[in-house]
Formats: sequence, structure tokens, C-alpha cells
Amino acid sequence: MQPQTTLLTLRRPLKSRLVVAVTLPKTAHVPRPLRSAAPLSLKARAIAALARRDYSRKELHKKLAGFAQSEQDLEDLLNQLEAQKLLSNARFADAFVHQRQARFGHARLLYELEQHGLDPELIQTQKKHLHQTENERAFAVWAKKFGVAPINAYEKAKQIRFLVSRGFSPEVYRWLEVRRFSLGDSQSP
Repeated sequence: MQPQTTLLTLRRPLKSRLVVAVTLPKTAHVPRPLRSAAPLSLKARAIAALARRDYSRKELHKKLAGFAQSEQDLEDLLNQLEAQKLLSNARFADAFVHQRQARFGHARLLYELEQHGLDPELIQTQKKHLHQTENERAFAVWAKKFGVAPINAYEKAKQIRFLVSRGFSPEVYRWLEVRRFSLGDSQSP
């Protein structure tokens, strides 16, 4: 083993520095491997992914496709996980909507659910739930970003663009105007 020279800088009073060269023996440090040497099986990868969060079938298929030896093996595994109720599109949709509904409108959420390859019936179920709370969620997003009614046409257009970019419809903004940008007693449009 060769010794290793290290320069140490020490602070001293009066803002002067002292540089000292220290020779330390180099130890034979062998880092431990972070993972075991054996590769994970396809099922172990799937369960590890599902332990972290819920996935749609399409999303998990895409994630595991590079590790599968054949398409049939992957389909069999996904069917087995669904039979064991470890993989569920309905549970994924509920978790996905619950996580993102406070920030986005129904148009954006439904589009993202379609991109995950969910059944149209499942998307319709989520649509009914989202439509019921659309106005209150839009008010919360608007209040967090702006909080005050627009003072001119420029500000109004800016606020409408913001809500539309978040997936809320322009009718929701009109609902906010009618309510004078506050949640009153009546919650219906």
C-alpha cells in the first residue's frame, strides 16, 4: 500500500491559515455492494415496484418489458398479479385522482387516465366524482394562485388561462365570477 498525502487547511486566529501536509496510510477499503449480485426475477421486480406505489397495467407492462424474456411471460405475470389483487387499475385510478385532484381540473385528469390505458367505464366513474367537486377545487386552485378578483381584462385573461391550463373549463371561471370570487352558500353552477 502506498501512503496518501493530504493537505489540511487549519484556521488560526487573526484570519491567517496554516497549511499542513499529512501523510496517511491508504487503507484497503472495499465498498460493500449496494445490491446482491444475483439479478432480480421479473416477479420480484414487479412486486418491488408495486410496493412503492400503485401502477396501471399498461404502466407496469412498460416498466417491466425490458426485463421480460418473452411477451407471454410478462402477460402471465400481470394476470397473476391481478388475480392476487396486487395489481388493480381501479385502485390505481382512485389513488391517481386522489393525489392530483387538488391541483388539476377534470379535463386534465381524465386525459391522463386515458394515457394510462384505463377502461372507459373506470374513467366515467372518476369523471362523475370529479364533476361533483369541480367548482370547489377550481376555487381552491384559483385562491391559492391569485386570491383577488381581476382588476382589468389582462388580469382576467391571465386567470382564465391559468385555470384552463390546469384542466378546468372556462365555465368554471364564469361560475367564480357569478359568485364574486368567493364560496357562498350555494355550491351549484
